[in-house]
Amino acid sequence: MQPGAWSEFTASNLRVAWRSIYFSFWQAALSTLVTACLGIPAAYLFGRFKFPGRNVLRVASTLPFILPTVVVAAAFNALLGNTGWINLILMRIFSLPQPPIQIFGTLSAIILAHMFYNTSIFIRVVGTAWERLDPNIEDASRMLLSSPWQTFTRITFPLLVPSIISSMLLVFLFDFTSFGVILLMGGVRFATMEVEIYIQTTQFLNLKIAGFLAMIQLIFSITITYFGKRLDGASFAPIMPVTSEKGLQDPQTPLKKVFVIIMVLLLVVLMIFPLAALVFRSFMVQQTSGSAGTFYFSLANFQRIFINERDALFFVPPFIALRNSALYAFAAMLIALVIGVFIVVGSGWSRSIRLVMDTMVMLPLGTSAVTLGLGYLLAFSASRAMVVLYPFLIPIAHSLIALPFVVRIIQPAINAIPTNQHEAAVMLGIPPDKLWWKLDLPIIQKPLITAAIYAFAISLGEFGATTFLARPEIPTLPIAIFRYFGLPGQENYGKALAMSVILMGACAAGFIIIENLQKKPGMD
Repeated sequence: MQPGAWSEFTASNLRVAWRSIYFSFWQAALSTLVTACLGIPAAYLFGRFKFPGRNVLRVASTLPFILPTVVVAAAFNALLGNTGWINLILMRIFSLPQPPIQIFGTLSAIILAHMFYNTSIFIRVVGTAWERLDPNIEDASRMLLSSPWQTFTRITFPLLVPSIISSMLLVFLFDFTSFGVILLMGGVRFATMEVEIYIQTTQFLNLKIAGFLAMIQLIFSITITYFGKRLDGASFAPIMPVTSEKGLQDPQTPLKKVFVIIMVLLLVVLMIFPLAALVFRSFMVQQTSGSAGTFYFSLANFQRIFINERDALFFVPPFIALRNSALYAFAAMLIALVIGVFIVVGSGWSRSIRLVMDTMVMLPLGTSAVTLGLGYLLAFSASRAMVVLYPFLIPIAHSLIALPFVVRIIQPAINAIPTNQHEAAVMLGIPPDKLWWKLDLPIIQKPLITAAIYAFAISLGEFGATTFLARPEIPTLPIAIFRYFGLPGQENYGKALAMSVILMGACAAGFIIIENLQKKPGMD
């Protein structure tokens, strides 16, 4: 290092680093608080009440968690963007020359997208814990003349505190390491550490500041993950032994009915309207005439993604990007499944091996995708021969991102197999080396399928690490969507919307399959 290198770093780059660190914590804390304000009432809604369409709304409210960031940005763009439905309607009604709502490029857009993403965490974690709380305890408290508020503050809330804290830590971690939402919804002027790493690497080639920010981000992310894992085993007792709907009730009082109606409408507007707007907008083609333009139904946006209209030499059709994403996702799924199964099986050999395996598995969860992509770029960019290996690094990076989820899905199923079943199988003549194929594999069939779909969906929509590893001639679908959103013209915008719908449909199909597998008793 040259003598003035460190002083140059402290003088010119430390302010940039501090600004991104400060904003990362600030926006993550604010987004977590806003998400909790919606997520806890939503958890109460699903954890305590029966109402028509409850299961459908619950699936729709948890679907955003697995959607790629580019799809979420496209959905909000279709609803609130300059040519989004709300602006178009207001412009036509009031004859306005310009869109009245300018939310993109603001902190409000970032918080709205984070709330859209992470409300499902509260619904899944806190809502499930609320549903499993034994209602007899609350009934006994009311029989002792406790008011509903006293019952909640003294009985219910203390039992839910571990799940609430765990959810808030998880939401904070996802907001803290947010990349696509910040870049697509807020823009580069709202630079978190993730976005600043991307800018310093791709635009300024300043690997010094990028590496420094990645190290700081990694330390804080792993610390948050550690505390979250410590709470992961927190007891929510007393809970009911089975996940029946015993704790659910019809909203009987007027206040409860009003609460259910308001929360249902709020979740529909926040969770369903953006996705519906994206689908409808992708089938509409704008004919410029007047301030708001004229729209008509057409399949042109979907037809154009298969055609190189200008015969550009270096043009990569969106369909090729979709093929690349599918191939990468399939390879990442296989890698994650194989490694995940070996980790789960190997962690049962000894306590020390289990500790090492748990640490290795949790490391990718505490490491953001951007940091992982930067690490691969730094590790393999020194040699020119390694340029050829970049396409192979993408599924490897994707598999590491999906690995914690794969292990979390498979491990409980493996641990639930009693050892006496292995002993009985050996006594019945099954060789010990065939126990895995004859006994364990059929038992964990459903968790394996669930883990495979999760890994495939995560890889299909991964954006952060891929921005560092994807070559221009071999883009993935999220990268292609990002590129088309940055190009001028309604045709490019329509292509981005059509590809976003395809990507959303693939993720939604996988999520629905997972939900059906969890409800199907025959594969347990």
